[in-house]
Amino acid sequence: MDLTKLDLRPYREYKISDVMKIKGKLGFRVTLVYDDGTEKECQHSGFSSKSTATKNRNRIIAQLENGIYVAHRDVKIKDFLPYWLEHVMRARGDFKANSYDAYKNCIYRHIIPRLGNIKLIEVNPGHIQKVYKELCENYKSIPRIAKPVLNTSFTYAVSIRLMEMNPCENVNLPRQDDDKKREYHTIHVNKAQTYSLEQVKILIKAAKDTRIYMQILFAVLMGLRKGEINGLKYSDIDFEHRTLKIQRQLGKDLYKDDTEIPVNTKTKQEITLKTWSSEREIDIPDYVFEEILKEREKYERNKRRRQQGVWTFQDLGYICCSSYGRPRSSDYHYTHYKELIKKTGLPYIRFHDLRHTYATLLLKNEINQKAIAEVMGHSKSIITVDTYGDTRRIIEGGVEVIQDFIDEVHPYGSLDVRMLKEMFGMEREVRIEEYTLKSIAVKMEDVEIPALEEMNCIGTQDEIY
Repeated sequence: MDLTKLDLRPYREYKISDVMKIKGKLGFRVTLVYDDGTEKECQHSGFSSKSTATKNRNRIIAQLENGIYVAHRDVKIKDFLPYWLEHVMRARGDFKANSYDAYKNCIYRHIIPRLGNIKLIEVNPGHIQKVYKELCENYKSIPRIAKPVLNTSFTYAVSIRLMEMNPCENVNLPRQDDDKKREYHTIHVNKAQTYSLEQVKILIKAAKDTRIYMQILFAVLMGLRKGEINGLKYSDIDFEHRTLKIQRQLGKDLYKDDTEIPVNTKTKQEITLKTWSSEREIDIPDYVFEEILKEREKYERNKRRRQQGVWTFQDLGYICCSSYGRPRSSDYHYTHYKELIKKTGLPYIRFHDLRHTYATLLLKNEINQKAIAEVMGHSKSIITVDTYGDTRRIIEGGVEVIQDFIDEVHPYGSLDVRMLKEMFGMEREVRIEEYTLKSIAVKMEDVEIPALEEMNCIGTQDEIY
């Protein structure tokens, strides 16, 4: 059913017939009248007794009087949800491409296979509870996507009179094991999902001769997201104070017509960041800063020598770009990253897990959890706590080893610490180990980080940040 052709206008008035015989049963007809004088007739039939038909007629009259009468009663979930996603959610100015992809995947792979053939007017809380139960038994993150998809879409359906009421109201997701763990800050150690400091050193050293060297540094030493890395420009850097402002990402722009965008640039559009808290200004570790300067020299050389020919240099200012200045797509790094991991002999983890690795290294240095959340662009510090567990469990037995390294990198009277005190307020004592960024990446000449006692890395749940 094509919902774009449905007449969803509010009716001006209505007419309702008396109970009568319709195809051998009892029923009645409703006629809706619109402002332009056009009419739509709706039939309610199949009742076996006059009393039942009359009771339903009275119920319909109440709906008509309250303006909640459902005129289109054959709309199925499999037709409605794609319509809602494309014509309602996609039309919103604040709907992100990542959210769109997550919603689309959830609708087509999980909701429609379970509820698709049910009519909107027939959906009840029992249907919703059953779907929630099945999803919670088999997935971790999908239920947390399905709930807002169903609730928000059905609320919209009620507003345009495709449903009488929202069946999701007062229906909650069943408690999952992870929910119980979070109450007690329980952690799950999984070395396969993050790298240790020694493994990070191996990775960085091997990455030097690859096309994704800077991407690796930004991910594992600054905890940036893939889209944020691709969107970085030299204009985002304060070279005097050595800070980097995260203010955009590259990805697919839902609000641009695909036909107007060259195929090779569809995932290279400048779009807003994932959340409001993703826009942040963070310190650049000394080692990364020096590599940025080298990359800028290479950028300027390419700009000078590629001024003629079929392909000329595009001076767009991206740090991670081609030799012609063109931005990198979200998928560019995959092949090179896989080859890099194979070359190092390290266990394979996702590129996004380099960001997780960054967080675990900070946690192992007993760095304040709120500071980690802010520097990584989390909206709430609890997300970091929930994702990585209780830091007291992580650092147990390793503080002494780490402290020597911290003291070497950050003398207590350093400018960085004085600035930190001003940031958090002079009235309270600031421990040096609360400072975040430079504690793992400063003084990395030739990737020679002072050796630390290798500690287990922490596993992650879902790619929620």
